[in-house]
Amino acid sequence: MYILYHYPYSQHARRVVSLLEAGGLAYELRHVDMAKREHLSAAYLAINPNHQVPTLIDGDLTLHESNAILRYLCQKHGLTDWYPSDLKHRARVDQWLDWNQSQLSPAVIGIVRNTLFMGDQGDKVAIARGEARLLELGPILEEGLSPHDFLTGNTPTIADLSVASNFTQLGLAGATPPGARIAAWYGRMGEIEGFRKSLPPRSRLLT
Repeated sequence: MYILYHYPYSQHARRVVSLLEAGGLAYELRHVDMAKREHLSAAYLAINPNHQVPTLIDGDLTLHESNAILRYLCQKHGLTDWYPSDLKHRARVDQWLDWNQSQLSPAVIGIVRNTLFMGDQGDKVAIARGEARLLELGPILEEGLSPHDFLTGNTPTIADLSVASNFTQLGLAGATPPGARIAAWYGRMGEIEGFRKSLPPRSRLLT
């Protein structure tokens, strides 16, 4: 059984839960209360020196970084519906995974951290910068969804789980990314049981 160190308001941890649920893989959640700074404790730093979640434990393997975990689980269990074996299709999945981490995620963090978690102490400049970046990125995602129901085809992959977890995070902060295709895609993601099971208590689906 896998052990997953997790915090429900971490989109990175939730995307791993989505795949574990969708793949029918047995796992145990170990809660790391980041609000109480447990991720900075000596005990957790011994597990993940990056002081982040998730961390996956598989026997003698300790694995950090959510997208690396997604790839590992898919390859270990042959989940080719979620991470295709076709080289070109897989490359498109990897492209969206990297786009999510390098392009979308910084904007999401800037908005959500400074609204939901920082409250009155939030950096309004960082919020404005994130919102402006989101306006730039929205059309890229909207166009990327134009040929298909999901990011790389007519069935979801781990790229969809990864990107959608960031959109849930935006929903927590009351931010709604623009685009009719984006809204329809996120609605389809909400129909995936594994994705729904990963949602944090205060989440809301885009409508």
